[in-house]
Amino acid sequence: MRTKLEMMGQLRSSFSELNISEGFEFDTEIVTNEIKEDCKSLLLSNEQLTTLMKDMDDAIRNGLRKDTNPSSIVKCYVTYVQDLPNGTERGKFLALDLGGTNFRVLLIELGENNYFHMESEIFKVPAHIQTGKGTELFDHIAKCLAEFVKKHNLDSKNALPLGFTFSFPLRQVGLTKGYLNSWTKGFNCSGVVDEDVVKLLKDAIKRRKDVEIDVCGILNDTTGTIMSCAWKNPNTRIGLIVGTGCNACYVEKIENAELFDGDQSKPHVIVNTEWGAFGDDGKLDAIRTKYDREIDEDSLNPGQQRFEKMISGMYMGEIVRLAIVDLANQKKLFEGRLSEQMKTKGAFGTSYVSDIESDKANYRETLKVLNEMGINDPSLVDCANVRYICECVSRRSAHLVSAGLAVLLNKMDEKSVTIGVDGSVYRFHPYFHKLMVEKTKQLTKSDIKFDLMLSEDGSGRGAALVAAVAVRDELPLKTNGVAAK
Repeated sequence: MRTKLEMMGQLRSSFSELNISEGFEFDTEIVTNEIKEDCKSLLLSNEQLTTLMKDMDDAIRNGLRKDTNPSSIVKCYVTYVQDLPNGTERGKFLALDLGGTNFRVLLIELGENNYFHMESEIFKVPAHIQTGKGTELFDHIAKCLAEFVKKHNLDSKNALPLGFTFSFPLRQVGLTKGYLNSWTKGFNCSGVVDEDVVKLLKDAIKRRKDVEIDVCGILNDTTGTIMSCAWKNPNTRIGLIVGTGCNACYVEKIENAELFDGDQSKPHVIVNTEWGAFGDDGKLDAIRTKYDREIDEDSLNPGQQRFEKMISGMYMGEIVRLAIVDLANQKKLFEGRLSEQMKTKGAFGTSYVSDIESDKANYRETLKVLNEMGINDPSLVDCANVRYICECVSRRSAHLVSAGLAVLLNKMDEKSVTIGVDGSVYRFHPYFHKLMVEKTKQLTKSDIKFDLMLSEDGSGRGAALVAAVAVRDELPLKTNGVAAK
């Protein structure tokens, strides 16, 4: 009698001909053993993750120290953000959120009784500007800012307070001064690396002569996530982004942040780890696959951001595509047949991974994705194998993030912590949250409790809140007779 696997393996007809019933559920038994064997390199044991955690903990501690920071791969930039929202912030504030191929301008109004109103507009950064001159990038941003101010009838004669989310590796030397360390996410504008991006923005605004904007603070999206979540939950101590890129920040004690030269009277400062660069010194080599190496070598920044390249939405779909192509070339998928789309770099978007793993039954989403990729006659076994590849890649991503979070939680050693999270991978992947919670619990000290809180527009709302806190501290308000500090 033939086995179920043998019978499924012989099915090369279309799904309409298979006539699968509505009640069909996934059966991992039909994933072929050779696919499972080839995907083993994508599965990480707790022993491997614990080794990674020790190396990352060392890298973070080195990044915090004056004597070791210059050689540290994880830079741990101090953000100069020391105060979280306390509810006394009032007024209208602008936010600029730049972190990818699109950027947003926001207008946020804060009032009594937790009143909050937000309006925003998305602007595109054309491809030629992403890799052109830095002045062209900031002139384009200033133009869009001016259009937004005019559209919303804001008083352009008085300086409008603005928080600037700049989601690229940034070395800050003040709340309103930060130098770009390196471009990521496909950007490569000339004349910006090692320059103060706040000054570049201010200069572009000044060149226009038609709008007055006061940049009150620069931050990255992780800091914005902390600020946004802390506005609702003051227990927030970590900000995490798992989207196009991956990064985390956390609240550190002043005495541990040796490079901080700001207000020493306050006990804490937010530290932007820039952990995406972890492994650039070879510490991840033992767990990197041939797909990771190919993606890195073929990227705009080879040798950089290796941790991020194993996790984030910019690369996850491409890892899956490379695995599919590799296995098909070995005749382990689709009988060795591949479409031109599947052979095309970047064609398999990370959203496809989420779609495939969202399948409830019948592999309908998987079939739809494969059809869009030019694979028109996959067998049931092919679909099961593709889904398994997606699961291995996304599970590894979630487990790597979990290891990083466990390092921060164990280092802070606070007994209850809220982690603010944002980013498209975390938001839209059907199991990412669950995978992260389960693995982080396994890797964190047993007496530490944590919860994950989805940030409501952290990079936008958080930027405005940085500006609001800065204005609040310059002009303390009085609420119920108590001055806000």
